[in-house]
Amino acid sequence: MIKTAQDIIIAPVITEKSSNEIAEGKYTFKVAVNATKTDVKKACEELFGVKVTAVNVANYDGKLRRQRYQLGRTPAFKKAVVTIDTEGKEASYLGKGGKDVKVSKKYKTSIEDFGFGV
Repeated sequence: MIKTAQDIIIAPVITEKSSNEIAEGKYTFKVAVNATKTDVKKACEELFGVKVTAVNVANYDGKLRRQRYQLGRTPAFKKAVVTIDTEGKEASYLGKGGKDVKVSKKYKTSIEDFGFGV
């Protein structure tokens, strides 16, 4: 089964804690239950055009809920905290003949369309 980036990243998780972590370059998403860390990394880089440095995931079981006499569960979900590279500095190295070669980074340093104001 081929998964697209839109199938892997379901929605942003907007809480007080996740809003505070944005300043550190950490964004929280609700992702597909069967998605791996590498799937999440590739999907974020494809959708948002950023450089992902780390991905942390957490699986959550559904909570028990009761409706009258019936016991049931809410759906299980997976949450991923994606850390992006916020340093937009140019990298430089020594090339042929000892010349200093600069390489510009061609990715964004933040995710503008994270979900605020929706």
